[in-house]
Amino acid sequence: MAVLPALLLEAAMYIAPGFAAVRERLGRLGGWLAPVLTGSAVVPYVVMSVGAGNFRLEHLGALIVLAGVAALWFRVTPRLPAFDLLFLVFMAGVYLTRVFVEIYVNPSGKPPFDILGRMMWVRLGIISVLMVRKVEGVEFGFLPRRREWAVGTAHFLLLMPVVLPVALWIGFVHPKEVVFGMKTLAAAAGTFIGMLWVVALGEEFFFRGLLQQWLERWTGSFPAGLAMAAFVFGAAHITARGFPNWRYSLVAMIAGVFYGLAYARGKSIRASMVTHALVNTAWRVFFS
Repeated sequence: MAVLPALLLEAAMYIAPGFAAVRERLGRLGGWLAPVLTGSAVVPYVVMSVGAGNFRLEHLGALIVLAGVAALWFRVTPRLPAFDLLFLVFMAGVYLTRVFVEIYVNPSGKPPFDILGRMMWVRLGIISVLMVRKVEGVEFGFLPRRREWAVGTAHFLLLMPVVLPVALWIGFVHPKEVVFGMKTLAAAAGTFIGMLWVVALGEEFFFRGLLQQWLERWTGSFPAGLAMAAFVFGAAHITARGFPNWRYSLVAMIAGVFYGLAYARGKSIRASMVTHALVNTAWRVFFS
């Protein structure tokens, strides 16, 4: 259980920016924010790897470099669309590689420990964007408001009749037998919370809160921003479960349109997080 202390530590740091008071304190750090973020990125790795007996100096160095770039990006680059876009490319590029799988190694093989690196990476990106770049219009947070629940659920219900026939037709999903009971409900609830606060939060922050918002502003067109962000979202899934996974990419692209609509209607990523988490939960519970 060497990963448990590291996981609890990372979870605490991951959740902390969701509180306005914490963000306010981070904002007061000024030039010290970058080294603080970089240091916070490596502590869970050190705790995990020392406990597991597989600490490697080169892995620590790689984390320091990657975290340092993410933390310093908006300190040293001009506020121009090209550099904003390059930041997203850098963050996505690191996330989609196997770098965290190689660094956060479980000596026994399973379960994988790379979730520590992925949570850290999302956390660093969010804090850098909100505290240094000071992007507005994201409405970052872990707990959706009543209207955001309603908007997110409505767009899930609108999405399913569109995406489900396509997913079944191309063989992306297959129905599985489900025995309804407390065990299934508990599994669904746990899956939804995990999807809402980890997968959906990270992806909706970067794809809708940043990319879609920026593309709409740069092009001066909401439909163009929505379509391009959905296309990129789909393309980002082309490597999932084996390249080229065009089925996953196509389904994600269609879903991305509705996630983007939920974000625009709810004026918050929390609305699209609800839609996204409901889709992923339905997929895990009812389909294989």
